[in-house]
Amino acid sequence: MRHYLALIVTIFFLDIPYSFAQRAEGYLQCEDTCRHIHGIDLSHYQGEVFWEHVGDNSKMAYVYLKATEGSTNIDATYARNIDLAHRYGLKVGSYHFFRPKTELVKQLENFKSQCRPGDQDLIPMIDIETTGGLKTDEFCDSLFKFLDLVEKAYRQKPLLYTYTNFYNKHLKGKINDYKLMIAQYSDKEPVLADDKDYIMWQYTAKGRINGINTYVDKSRFMGRHSMREIRFKHF
Repeated sequence: MRHYLALIVTIFFLDIPYSFAQRAEGYLQCEDTCRHIHGIDLSHYQGEVFWEHVGDNSKMAYVYLKATEGSTNIDATYARNIDLAHRYGLKVGSYHFFRPKTELVKQLENFKSQCRPGDQDLIPMIDIETTGGLKTDEFCDSLFKFLDLVEKAYRQKPLLYTYTNFYNKHLKGKINDYKLMIAQYSDKEPVLADDKDYIMWQYTAKGRINGINTYVDKSRFMGRHSMREIRFKHF
């Protein structure tokens, strides 16, 4: 026990990287134990990001950055983050938080004002977490109209992000050829009620990474899936 305490004290005072400290405490993150392609998503909630250190995390191949929400909200850290993420070698995509009751064309224009095709390595992602109080049919009508607008604007279908329970309650059997990132914060891989394949799994909201002083969402590709499937097509 004394040797264990001495190791922890040494880590604290020598400022050894957090990832090493985790291993010393017996805790391993997913990327420490598998060969899948991993990445993160960020917004203003993570505060200032030290991208020179994030870029050193070789297991993190991509980042999705929050660009916009609804018809007027622009993430305050987006412009800085997308510039520095590129500079330090990550593949970058942008996402929009969808508000079902907000005017769809205005939401699209808000997203387009930030998510410029020339800056994108990865297809746009739409964050779907709320029905806005609408019934499922009304919510889906709004959602799919918005997705059509996004597809026409960027000439490719967006990636859809949602939670297991939300998908099973509102989207089961309704998503056809859209690619999915599913969030489920557990050791068990998500299982969708309609057995639909999903290409990415956000497995924790409490990840740690050098260069970010707060918790961060981490995701990985599933099985045979790879980044080729979400590469932004520049026409």
